[in-house]
Amino acid sequence: MSPSLNPNLTSDLAPIARSLAGGGQNLKVSFEFFPPKSEEMETTLWESIRRLAPLNPEFVSVTYGAGGSTRERTHRTVKRILDETHLKPAAHLTCVDASRDEVDEVIRGYWEAGVRHIVSLRGDPPTGFGDYTPRADGYQNATELTAAIKKIGDFEVSVGVYPEKHPQSPSLDFDLDVLRQKVDAGATRGISQFFFEPHTFLRYRDAVADAGIRIDLTPGIMPVTNYKGLRRMAAACEAAVPGWMERLFEGLDDDAETRKLLASAVAVEMCLGLEREGVENFHFYTLNRADLVFAIGRILGLKESKI
Repeated sequence: MSPSLNPNLTSDLAPIARSLAGGGQNLKVSFEFFPPKSEEMETTLWESIRRLAPLNPEFVSVTYGAGGSTRERTHRTVKRILDETHLKPAAHLTCVDASRDEVDEVIRGYWEAGVRHIVSLRGDPPTGFGDYTPRADGYQNATELTAAIKKIGDFEVSVGVYPEKHPQSPSLDFDLDVLRQKVDAGATRGISQFFFEPHTFLRYRDAVADAGIRIDLTPGIMPVTNYKGLRRMAAACEAAVPGWMERLFEGLDDDAETRKLLASAVAVEMCLGLEREGVENFHFYTLNRADLVFAIGRILGLKESKI
């Protein structure tokens, strides 16, 4: 038997059968997209949004590129979601390579456009990764950015959390102190970096609770179809990739269909494991593709609504 999946397969069939029989009523999902760079990518994005919209996500977030490089495309995508769908967009916002006045202008622009949810992030430097040096006239971190957002408008503010600690943080305790500051500044939801073992998120959830920090925590789920690409992303954010995943995807570089099936199985099992521990919210990193996330949602018991 493969070591990659839970050996107690028959016990896992029960919650899956329950979901298919109409469970999942308490589950809430959200989806993350990134602003398209080309007309072809624009078409793919909107096909994915329309495919996933009937699953009634709590919100859909739109990312903001390193150094604010996608500012206009992010704003345009968020505005189109507001204008053409029933979905509630959450606009990502960073404070990298921008003055406080420039960031405040973006915040006010979102409020005037009808956006009421912002994902407040410090952001990556323009190069994408590496050490971060804040601008003297800019917000220094996500805590300051969160406070600025709440001062300008009564936004819901989500922030990023790292179950395995932020790669530039000296310790998890330091991370928890930063999270406490974000909550004090007005954050009400933490969306996690992706991970691949349920206990990784559950251990972090316990640590947050033990520290007396009151914030809703939502696990970030990344369905994996490109293992090599995943390794690069995981290395950048220092997220652990278990050995069983490498064995699972070994030899499948030219077999996209099998990789999709395995990706669905891994994500479903992880979500079910988290659900058994009381987790009811899931944030899916879609990479602007709908097929896997839609299938996973159906297995978890989500049903389409007529729009």
